[in-house]
Amino acid sequence: MTDVLDVLRTAGRLLWRHWPVLLALYLGAILARYGVIEVAGWLGSYNAVAGSLLLPVAVLVRLVALVAMFLVLRDGMRQLRAIAPLPADGATRRREFVDALMAGILPFFAFYAAWGYLREDAVAYSSRVLELTTERNLAEAFGGPEAGGDGLAGELTLTPITVAIVIVAYVLRWLLKRYKDRLPRWFGVFAAYLEAVWVYFAAVVISIVVGAISSWVASRQGMVWLGDVRTAMESVFVPFGWVWGGVEWLLGEAGGIILLPVAWLTIAGVLYGQAVAPEAISTEHVGGDVGRLIRARYRSLPARLRARLGDLWSDFTGRFTPIGNALVLMWRAGPVLIGGFVLLYTLLLGLQGVLEMAIPRAFGPQDLNDFWMINDELIFLIAPVLIEPVRIVLVAGGYDGVIGRLRSREAEPGGGVDAASPTFPAAAPADQGSTTALTNSGRPAADPSSRVNGPDASSGTR
Repeated sequence: MTDVLDVLRTAGRLLWRHWPVLLALYLGAILARYGVIEVAGWLGSYNAVAGSLLLPVAVLVRLVALVAMFLVLRDGMRQLRAIAPLPADGATRRREFVDALMAGILPFFAFYAAWGYLREDAVAYSSRVLELTTERNLAEAFGGPEAGGDGLAGELTLTPITVAIVIVAYVLRWLLKRYKDRLPRWFGVFAAYLEAVWVYFAAVVISIVVGAISSWVASRQGMVWLGDVRTAMESVFVPFGWVWGGVEWLLGEAGGIILLPVAWLTIAGVLYGQAVAPEAISTEHVGGDVGRLIRARYRSLPARLRARLGDLWSDFTGRFTPIGNALVLMWRAGPVLIGGFVLLYTLLLGLQGVLEMAIPRAFGPQDLNDFWMINDELIFLIAPVLIEPVRIVLVAGGYDGVIGRLRSREAEPGGGVDAASPTFPAAAPADQGSTTALTNSGRPAADPSSRVNGPDASSGTR
């Protein structure tokens, strides 16, 4: 219970100190997203691929604001600062911002798609494309064929072009990462865009494939037979239908209630960085005889080819490793703290629902055309604007609580962990902060500001 109260105190302190900045960043992201979707819709009314190439920027600007909001809060997170002090110079802070942005693209896009935000962007984009295409078709009817677009209405489907975009964007991103020391700094903007493009188009391709497979499975005779069996059992034994429906409802609601706050903590873990990560586990015995045969064949390849394949593999898996590290960190914090955070987040969602219901009613009965058709978007924006800063500080407070829980556990007598789990430094007074950075082996780094690169540490806590 003390850990949960610490999360609340940290969140309250962060909100009091930083709410104007958080509010400004959130509003800026909303305006930038709106502008990007408008421009993308205009391009998509002429060419579907061109508009879709710009649409990932709408997600990227929200991620930029999110990274900025989390890093702004870092100076008030005492437990995190104790193991990862703030950089002293502006150049290091800018580099850490870019690194956190690049590390957060994959998990944020996955979260954005899983909770329907990507669909909202796609709907807004398609509506804008449809509006402009309709106007252009009318212009074409009265002004000639040269006034029209390509007639695709912004639709993006699974074609060789979309697959090629994923491959080309990924390869270009890999090349920029490999030769970044030889390129100007402003190429980092292009690298972030390429990362967003390949992740976005990969998500589109995967969703189309999964949708096609799901439709195929749902249309099979076996699924129809299972549905008939369930209906027959419910007609014979009515309580079976109640239990079945109750289990479906419980799984759906519990999944959303638990996974959403855990997803936010995972994103925070990737952006802030994982202060301690499990040591690398040997893969020499993975796969048995088949695995040994594959590794033997791989070692027989030319050294140059193995080096290039190793670079591509490490670049790909390095995007997922920080996510796993953040989940391991939460696992080690224990169910009490994580469960308390889930409860706090659920209460926040309930408050958001109350505000979304109460705020429109506070304006009383108004004329539909003269008031609601003009002001509805601004009125419905009030609740998210009030809730979003609270959400961010709550997630930051939860992550700081995870760090604090693990540090206090290490400080207890006999609180060490096994060799696969390196230790935190002993908990220090909240206002002092330690200048010791951690490596994966648990040894202090020689330079307090040294960076821990690679898949075992993400960019936020260097």
